[in-house]
Amino acid sequence: MTLTDALRKHWPEYLIEGWALGTFMVCAGLVATLLGAPASPVHRALPQPMWRQAAAGIAMGVTAIALIHSRWGKRSGAHMNPAVTLTFLRLGKIRPWDAFFFVIAQILGGVGGVLLVAALAGHAFSDPPVSYAATLPGSSGPAVAFIAEFLISAVLMVTVLSLRAIAPLAPFTGLIVGGLVATYITFESPLSGMSMNPARSFGSAWGAGDWRMFWVYVAAPLVGMNLGAFLATRGRARPACPKLHHPESQRCIFCGHIPAARLERPAVPAAR
Repeated sequence: MTLTDALRKHWPEYLIEGWALGTFMVCAGLVATLLGAPASPVHRALPQPMWRQAAAGIAMGVTAIALIHSRWGKRSGAHMNPAVTLTFLRLGKIRPWDAFFFVIAQILGGVGGVLLVAALAGHAFSDPPVSYAATLPGSSGPAVAFIAEFLISAVLMVTVLSLRAIAPLAPFTGLIVGGLVATYITFESPLSGMSMNPARSFGSAWGAGDWRMFWVYVAAPLVGMNLGAFLATRGRARPACPKLHHPESQRCIFCGHIPAARLERPAVPAAR
């Protein structure tokens, strides 16, 4: 498939990927502001950091599930993450041009979401301690942050591929992914800020203008997810399709599925 063909046939899926991560970032930014800005009544109502982490985890886990199971999310597959897309590219499940435009859309969506929250929330979002919801290593330093990001990324990809390979469990992939997101934010975020997503970290780094530790949030998720894919597919069949949720009602640009309603639609008679 050429670049022109990819754009002409699959542009809706590319736009959906940008919309999905942009929406996720808007929710993440607003939640971070409500829970992290010292002047926020929610921040004052939850004085313990663990309570705020748990609240953020639940909010973002539910957001991830809602996006994956939304009508548009079902159409694109709701990767929302270059590390996920590029791992499926290495597995041969995504065409190169589709992967390229997915990644570009995800990055633009991440930046757009951060800029929108900055416009809505102003200094409460842009000033410390929220600082554009930037992902930065915790007090244990960048090495621990790298290891933590690597491990959570590997576990996520092992989980996704394992569930997608078992037909009765495949429909629950989005729910389990949302549960992992909630768990990671609650317990792992003090170590690395819990990104697992280069485009998510790019958006916040762009807003904050702070690129010092950005490499951690590119390298660790990519290496971790590719290792997870290697472990999950060793000695077993690879999943037929890289969608996180694959309903029969939506077309699939990866495996070529076409909804039955389209196949059965009668042809329009030619005018006489």
